[in-house]
Amino acid sequence: MATEPTITDAFSALTMSSREIAELTGKRHDNVIRDIEKMLEETGMGLLSFEDTYRNEQNGQEYRCFNLPKNLTIVLVAGYRADIRLKIIDRWMALEAAASAPASHDFYVPQTKAEALRLAADLTEQVEEQRQRLDVAEPKAEALDQMSALNAEPKGVRDVGRHLEIGQNKVADLVVQWGWACRESGKLKPTHYGREQGYTVLTSRVFTEKGEERVALDFKMTRKGINRMAVRLAQEARKKPRLEPGMAAKINNAP
Repeated sequence: MATEPTITDAFSALTMSSREIAELTGKRHDNVIRDIEKMLEETGMGLLSFEDTYRNEQNGQEYRCFNLPKNLTIVLVAGYRADIRLKIIDRWMALEAAASAPASHDFYVPQTKAEALRLAADLTEQVEEQRQRLDVAEPKAEALDQMSALNAEPKGVRDVGRHLEIGQNKVADLVVQWGWACRESGKLKPTHYGREQGYTVLTSRVFTEKGEERVALDFKMTRKGINRMAVRLAQEARKKPRLEPGMAAKINNAP
């Protein structure tokens, strides 16, 4: 006996086409195809699992396209501008809302007060769930934006402080506070935890002093460590309470 499809089944079947992504982002479809191919290559996923074709109505020819699930769509647009990411997330929320709606050709209208309260509670839960997902996704996207100017080479605290716009002293304080590094004789050195997590390293540097070549060890942060720091800073920034308009003036003028 066949079972009725569940909401989970409907969600798992949802995809967004590369053509729709191009339309929402304002990008050319061939450029979106290029970004998708690069993403699938970097994530180790095969192209054939998501590749499809569509027929052009004007010339009747078939062209390549991709149909992506939600997780890969979010990964794809993580490096795009915030307004573009918001359009994609809003579209996914609409798709999921449609998939979770009662299977009917008409709009579902609660018949009793209890049904109306249950529907309101369900919608509130869905909105809160989406908000929690955004609270996780947005800081990561913000971190990727900040990391776009850095290459894969380890960076010193001065460079990290400049790129994250917090200054080298703040970077040094954070790596010690989070247990990624310790101070010995006034210099930073990676802790066992920092090395184990791949956040901090010591790199060798050859220099000449009084005609002799010497080797110095410099404390640096890896791309993984810088990215993790950017994520944590973005998360903390989102948690800070925001004052309503005019509140700051009232606080300053309070007796």
